[in-house]
Amino acid sequence: MKYIKQFLFILCISFVGEIFNMILPLPIPASIYGMIILFAGLMTGIIKLDSVKETGIFLIEIMPVMFIPAGVGLIESWGTLKEIIIPVSIITVITNITVMVATGRISQMVIRRADK
Repeated sequence: MKYIKQFLFILCISFVGEIFNMILPLPIPASIYGMIILFAGLMTGIIKLDSVKETGIFLIEIMPVMFIPAGVGLIESWGTLKEIIIPVSIITVITNITVMVATGRISQMVIRRADK
């Protein structure tokens, strides 16, 4: 029962993210709004960690399974992707490197601030 309550709580936050996505004319996905709302709620203490912790851990553990439909979609689209695979691969590699560097720099800044 605890998992169901926690999952419904997360779904309600996601629903609020969907509402924000419809109201605000920004090019931000609804899931990002939901994550920002959840993060802000957890950081301010409005949302207690115990109210989402176990279900959050479960969802992270099953995350690889969620990528199976996307992988199947890529395989199904191979005919279309074959012509543009080089540019898509280059963009993917550059984007991944950029995200890793930015994440590392920001993590270092946070660690340095925490040490002071």
